[in-house]
Amino acid sequence: MSLKSIQRKREYTKYVVDKRLCYYEPSRDKLQKTFAQELSSSLDQKQKSISPKFFYDKKGSQLFEEICKLPEYYLTRIEISILTQLYDKLPSHLNGDFRLVELGSGSSKKTRILLSILERLHKHIEYFPIDISKILKESSTVLLDDYENLHITGIIDNYESGLEFIKNYDNKKNLIAFLGSSFGNFDYEHGLKFLQKVNSSMKKNDLFLIGLDLVKDKTVLERAYNDSQGVTAKFNLNVLSRINSELDSNFNINKFAHHAFYNEYKNRVEIYLRSLENQTVKIHKAGMALSIKQDELIHTENSYKYTISKIKEIFSMSGFRIKDVWFDEKQYFCLVLLSKND
Repeated sequence: MSLKSIQRKREYTKYVVDKRLCYYEPSRDKLQKTFAQELSSSLDQKQKSISPKFFYDKKGSQLFEEICKLPEYYLTRIEISILTQLYDKLPSHLNGDFRLVELGSGSSKKTRILLSILERLHKHIEYFPIDISKILKESSTVLLDDYENLHITGIIDNYESGLEFIKNYDNKKNLIAFLGSSFGNFDYEHGLKFLQKVNSSMKKNDLFLIGLDLVKDKTVLERAYNDSQGVTAKFNLNVLSRINSELDSNFNINKFAHHAFYNEYKNRVEIYLRSLENQTVKIHKAGMALSIKQDELIHTENSYKYTISKIKEIFSMSGFRIKDVWFDEKQYFCLVLLSKND
């Protein structure tokens, strides 16, 4: 399938900002339809749920950046500390000309470390961020100011579609990065399918760099998702504000509370919105009227934590070969570098 046919199939529009920045985006109507369709299905189940990918509108992305600065939220600081190790360690794995492809670029703070590594190796740097949030455009513009030899092609879409776009783009080698422990949002079955999708999108010499949060003390984990300033609660509740704004619904944010705990049996932090009273909510663009009972939970996110044995298992089963693994001093977190096991 050619790039042009992919563009037509997903109804992409190409926007050229300047000679060093362009991005592709599906039509707004298509995005709204997908949002409404997914909510119609997920909120109509016995266990109501909202996908965590819908957290990241502009306000949600800003709130997540605040979370990353919180003292309780260790993940970002530790991952950055590991990434700084890669200045000396990653180049030995980058044989030839690589572009950086990033899944979920956010504000691009960690991206800069990887771009700086590529800058030492190449005269011209290519960066392909894939993000469902439109913050991609803002963060890309800032990056161009700091890297004179950088060219950016953004894809504002879900990861799976973005990977299909990259697969058919050209023959240049890709370093695909999935940072921030975002993989932990997948359950085991869907995580394997996602990894297989990444694997199938990779060419023979492509590399995949992924961040994974490790199993640790329950107290540390629960503090990270129940911060004392309540920013994580605002982030969780903001998804209801987004539904109100984009799908013409009438969620009363004050009638819900953030609820998060670590499930030791399943090695995951579970996050919910708890209804504070019996209520009915209408989502007009999804054609729904929801009856929600007091104390009923709407599931919004899981964040799985991994053991080394589980890491080896999931990558082996999804067709990858582990090339290297890097940890912090406490072994709270790791970065894994992978290639196709061909």
